[in-house]
Amino acid sequence: MYLHPDVLENLSATEFVALIKGMSDQQIRDDLGGGHRVETLDAIFARFPHQFRPEKAGDRSARIDFRITGGPGDTSDTYGVVVDAGTCTIHKGPSQTPDLSLMLGPAEFLKLITGTGNPAMMFMMGKIKARGDLGLASGLSSWFETPKA
Repeated sequence: MYLHPDVLENLSATEFVALIKGMSDQQIRDDLGGGHRVETLDAIFARFPHQFRPEKAGDRSARIDFRITGGPGDTSDTYGVVVDAGTCTIHKGPSQTPDLSLMLGPAEFLKLITGTGNPAMMFMMGKIKARGDLGLASGLSSWFETPKA
């Protein structure tokens, strides 16, 4: 198992990107489809506030819901990334009114947040489904530091 919460909490951002880059889509799906899924997703989303760049978000406030599919028994998990007043917090569970809602599989999710995939291509191929403020979707990556592996 590559993606395990105990491993993730000790990886630097650069090491995390390198790990994802070195995994196949099937390995990612297998790891995020198993028994440690929730703990692993918790560890991944815990990284967001540390990689948030408030100067890039400016005075914007937004809630972005990430619905990650591919869980055990074809379940999904939703995490909200909330940006407000220069801060970034994570909330488990969907919101009634997110500014942007993204639905994607585990491999696409990890490629999106690590900058190792092409978001426009994934969107055009239907691997990422988006509802809400699509302008927010296009600028979102600049709000978070994405190290190069």
